Amino acid sequence: MLSALTAERVRRDVEVVAAAGLDLSTFLAEIDESVRRVLRPTATCVATLDPTTSLLTSTYKFGDLYGNDEHDLEWGLIEYGGDEATSFLDVAATPGRAVGLHIVTGGDLDRSTRLRDCIKPHYGYGDELRLMACVDGRMWGALAFFRDPDDDPFDEADVEFASTLSTMLANGFRLGLLSSVASRPSDRVLSGPAVIIVDAHDRMDQISVGAEERLRQVMVSDHCASPIGTIAALVASARRFAQGRSSTVPRGRLRLHDGTWVVLQASPMAAHDGVTGNVVITIEDARPPEIIPLVVEAFGLTVRERDVTQLVLQGLETKDIAATLHVSAYTVQDHLKSIFAKADVRSRRELMGKIFFDQYQPRFGQEIAPSGWFHPTA
Repeated sequence: MLSALTAERVRRDVEVVAAAGLDLSTFLAEIDESVRRVLRPTATCVATLDPTTSLLTSTYKFGDLYGNDEHDLEWGLIEYGGDEATSFLDVAATPGRAVGLHIVTGGDLDRSTRLRDCIKPHYGYGDELRLMACVDGRMWGALAFFRDPDDDPFDEADVEFASTLSTMLANGFRLGLLSSVASRPSDRVLSGPAVIIVDAHDRMDQISVGAEERLRQVMVSDHCASPIGTIAALVASARRFAQGRSSTVPRGRLRLHDGTWVVLQASPMAAHDGVTGNVVITIEDARPPEIIPLVVEAFGLTVRERDVTQLVLQGLETKDIAATLHVSAYTVQDHLKSIFAKADVRSRRELMGKIFFDQYQPRFGQEIAPSGWFHPTA
């Protein structure tokens, strides 16, 4: 039975850790240690998501799953390519943002394609509890807790407890994105997009120079798994788009270990006789218009605070911001105080620096290539 006292203590621990501004790897390790006191999982898998596109951007594994990436491709293809009633999007749409597979399937876990074809045969787990980290209608992460067949399945109390953590965890994911300071990018990464071509049999058929280094930059943190799951999510989503089952080309923003941001996009390839099943994935440095909205959203600003921030980034003075938003200068100052507190800065200059220079300042001094982006350092 779930101890109410233990559950409340763990909730408080999670709330404190989520507000501490830890890097993602440290934050998730702390969360796993705390939450397992209540949920008692054999293993935990955590995914970070692009809050705009819901695309998987990285995975972290704990317990029995740590270091086991062998079937990530298969899992990603099912998660993003199949019709699973407990997919990330489906769980995020539930009132509590959490579900137990044993509960929703009535004990018949084979009704879940993911459990039947991937989790049970490859890992041997007997139940899964899924929790989405959501705030303000956005998904920032997903957590999957697993138990062995000999253990009791997750019950309603477990699911209810997990659901109380959704918003707190989302705040921790948001702050984790902004925790690291960009260093000078690796000289081995070439400017311009890196390209990966995945064939119809889910094999990486071709990979351009620089792509492997960028992929390695995703998984240098403790507990961070191979980026194969992210590749699988892109491939499956691109095929859904090609089949007309999705209206948008899959695209996600990902922060590398050196602090810089890249954009990943997948497009289905077609031949003269129709769709081939091949998918081309591009990885390229993110430009300001792609990153600024994500960084600003990660600060947890209100709609009006975002409006003020946008005008600050355009260089407007307080009186001009007030005139544009039809509010008083005092109201603008109040908004700025709140923005500075949430962004952990003390001035407009620091705010602009945190948004712009964290990504681009380390590259200053590099020449501009014909592509319009920075040359790699000689």
